[in-house]
Order: sequence, then C-alpha cells, then structure tokens
Amino acid sequence: MTGLFITFEGGDGSGKTTQSRLLTEWLTQAGHTVVHSREPGGTDLGVELREIILHRRGYIAPCAEALLYAADRAHNIATRVRPALERGDIVIQDRYLDSSVAYQGAGRVLDSAEVRELSLWAAEGLMPDLTVLLDLSAEDGRERLESSRDTYDRLEAEKSDFHERVRDSFLGLAEAEPRRFLVLAATEPIDALATAIQTRVAELLNR
Repeated sequence: MTGLFITFEGGDGSGKTTQSRLLTEWLTQAGHTVVHSREPGGTDLGVELREIILHRRGYIAPCAEALLYAADRAHNIATRVRPALERGDIVIQDRYLDSSVAYQGAGRVLDSAEVRELSLWAAEGLMPDLTVLLDLSAEDGRERLESSRDTYDRLEAEKSDFHERVRDSFLGLAEAEPRRFLVLAATEPIDALATAIQTRVAELLNR
C-alpha cells in the first residue's frame, strides 16, 4: 500500500476530533487526498454499531463490547480504510485498536493482549504509520466534557478510576512503541499541538 495511515488516540475530552480535523484541513490544502474516518462509526454499519456501543441503555458484557468494536473495525478497515490506502490516499482516523486495548483491555479489565489480538485479526494486521496520543488526566478530561455537553455516552460516564486505567494503558502502549507514537500534552494550546503534529507528518511524507 502506498498511502499513509494516521490515527488519533487519547482519553475523552483530549481534543482528538479537533486535531484530526485540523490535520485533515492542512493536508487537503497542501493538495493531498485525505479520507477521514472514526471508530466506531466510520461506515454506515459502523454508525449503527456506534449507537449500540455508546448509547444503548442497559448492561453490555465487557467481552461483548470488545467484540462489537472488533466488528466495527473489521468493516471499517475492509471497506473504507484499506481501499483508500491502496489508492495512495492519506487516512486520518479518530481512534483505532489502541483504544480497544486501553478501554476494553485496561478499562474493562479484560486481557489486553487478547483484545489486541482480536483487533489485529479484525483489521487483518493493519497498523498505523503514526499514532498521535493526546495525553490528558481523567480529571482534566472530565472538566472539559462538563463544559461542553450535558450528557455522556456509556464510556464517558465511567468513574475516574476507569479513565485513569485507560490513560495509563495509552501511555504504556506509547512507551512500548515510541517510533509509532507521537505523545503530546493535550493541555498545550491548540495551535501548538497542530504545529507539532504537522511537523511529524511532514517528516513521514518526505521520507
């Protein structure tokens, strides 16, 4: 594949959506063809799965939740991401398999290695060229969410210890794969974060 696959990760409220949008705009203005996706919800099927995963009332068993994310991922990669990469496009995606390891593995206290293997199987082994991790404490993330919305989805509504486990997992993943990850403090100014991300992406494009 000749394209470039960039994913954004981080806790709730970390600013992933903002930064992925800014990067998409920057690359598009530079003349690149960019496909933007998200998990869950990057396809028509994914939108239906997203509604179940994030907004269904009532209990969902942790293993069932992990499998629903894997189903969304399998369809997204097969029908949207991989075809775009094969065309030579740049794919920017809000969340990928690292989120499953952090949220369902560490957050739901499942076996993180098993969750990762499930995700890799669903994605047929596809890994990002770059993963941008916007690091933010659970407390700061909660404050941001409270200032921007009145309701929370199933994962956002979890208690602080859940979100601290998620954060620790993300940082552990980044430490284990420093060449793939760009870790930035989400408390930095939006423009400064965008510049740092653009610098790293420019290096990938020019390699």
